[in-house]
Amino acid sequence: MVPIPDGEFQMGSNDPEGDNDEQLLHTVYIDGFYMDKYEVTNAQYKQFVDANPQWQKDHIDRRFYDGGYLRHWNGNDYPSEKANHPVVYVSWYAAVAYAQWEGKRLPTEAEWEYTARGGLSGEMYPWKGSIDSGKANYGRNVGNTTPVSKYPPNGYGLYDMAGNVWEWCLDEYQEDFYVRSPRANPIAGGTITSIIDYFTSATTARVLRGGSWNYGPRLMRVALRNWALPSNTYGNYGFRCVRAQ
Repeated sequence: MVPIPDGEFQMGSNDPEGDNDEQLLHTVYIDGFYMDKYEVTNAQYKQFVDANPQWQKDHIDRRFYDGGYLRHWNGNDYPSEKANHPVVYVSWYAAVAYAQWEGKRLPTEAEWEYTARGGLSGEMYPWKGSIDSGKANYGRNVGNTTPVSKYPPNGYGLYDMAGNVWEWCLDEYQEDFYVRSPRANPIAGGTITSIIDYFTSATTARVLRGGSWNYGPRLMRVALRNWALPSNTYGNYGFRCVRAQ
């Protein structure tokens, strides 16, 4: 994991071509924390399902996925050539459960954007300047996921903060949350503790960030917000974890 210092940043966007839900540029303070350097890989996720049979492909409760959970796996085994690729076809419920097992949690949306910016201000991507195929896996340039260490890290030493897979965040998605979000450590849909304690009862949409291998450059922007139901599983949904300092 990488230590992330506490600090303030400008969250959101004032870009007139940005989406409505990102449009209020506002100051946010974030306490320091640790974040996974990489997206959680197939090899890491296999350790979790081996230790927790209730989250295995053939045993997961039907409430916690939409039918495609670990679709690319053969039973409890991932494709041998993809050990170091991000795990995909995981629901928000499964991501929260994995993070708990690791003694971690999913990042809040604000924590995610703070780290994605890598200490930079006013940039569109997790680095200075424009985007190209040497900086991230996006736009079907590769055609699928890539190993989590393939592209250069951002200023905090974090890999794939743009592209490869969308990353689940802990928050409930609220389109107008920026209008009323608190200045310090904002999170939508409850507190960190309450969301984690009752995660199996969640039904509302959850935030996804970062873009993915099959989306164009516009969706790689650090301010871009996406969402899905917590049971959704797709071949471009993954996650990484954080923990308190």
